[in-house]
Amino acid sequence: MSVSHRVGSDHQLARLLQIGLVLEEVVEARAHHHYQSLGADATLDPEIEALLADAAEESATHRERLEELIADLDAESIPFEDIETLVEAQYAQTKPDDFDGVLYDQLCNEETAYKFYDDLVSAIEASDARFSVDRDRLLAVLRSIRADEADGVEEVTKIMETRD
Repeated sequence: MSVSHRVGSDHQLARLLQIGLVLEEVVEARAHHHYQSLGADATLDPEIEALLADAAEESATHRERLEELIADLDAESIPFEDIETLVEAQYAQTKPDDFDGVLYDQLCNEETAYKFYDDLVSAIEASDARFSVDRDRLLAVLRSIRADEADGVEEVTKIMETRD
């Protein structure tokens, strides 16, 4: 399912929000993977450690907020496996070790999440559909998550610039 189209029903919206849930799980899992791989090294960089911990915590918070929205929708849930397959095909085609470093992977994760939420907000704004969840609340939550992702891109970029 593409976010580039208007969102016209609770069912479409629920599916897109579930994609956001899985996308957040991917980000959290990748941050955890990197944290563990770096943890084996005695010289763990405190700045990168904090970045990964913050990313995992932020993703967990985003999932909770998305779950609340989904619970308020008048739509059936899509099986997790179906959504996971969509996310892997569309947004998670690389593995954590496909990048030259933790920071590049984290930047990719943050940019992917930002782009997804930016597209979702635009699709909802372009739609005149009525949803069973309050539209203003829905957009406020998604804009807040999008802003968090933009901040994440900025934070990773700043750290990368200090390392060049």
